[in-house]
Amino acid sequence: MSTLRLPCTVYEALRAHGEETYPHECCGALLGQPAEDGWQVTAAVRAGNTRTDSAHNRYQIAPIELVKIEREARQQGLEIAGFYHSHPDHPAQWSVTDFAEAHWLGCCYVITEVAGGKAAATNSFLLAGTTEEDKRFEPQAVVVSESPV
Repeated sequence: MSTLRLPCTVYEALRAHGEETYPHECCGALLGQPAEDGWQVTAAVRAGNTRTDSAHNRYQIAPIELVKIEREARQQGLEIAGFYHSHPDHPAQWSVTDFAEAHWLGCCYVITEVAGGKAAATNSFLLAGTTEEDKRFEPQAVVVSESPV
C-alpha cells in the first residue's frame, strides 16, 4: 500500500475547506513531491467548484485554474500530487463519478466526509494503472505529521 504523507496544517486545511463549503463539495489540489512509497505533500491549494448543476455531490476544477496551479507548483519545485474534495453527508469513499472523472494516473485523490457540517473521516486513494483502460483506485495510508515538511 502506498502512503500519502502531509503536514497537520495541510490536513486540517482541507478538512476545514469541506466544512466551509458544506452542503456543497469543496475541491482543491495537493502539491508535493514523489516519495519512495507514495507522495510527500507540502501544500494544498483551494480551487473553485465550477459545477453549478449539482455542487452538492459533484466537483470540477476549471482547466484554466488547474493550469495556473500546476505552473505555480513548478515554480516552487513541486508537482501536483493529487486532488481533494469533500463528500457532504456521504462516506469518504470514491464514487462511480469520482472514478470516471479521475484521469491523473499516479496521483492521490483525497476525500473527506463532512457529516452535518463537520469533517469526519478523511481517506486517500491512489489512481493506479498505466492507461485510462486499466486505471483503478487503490487505498492509501494517510500519515499526518505534526511538523511542516
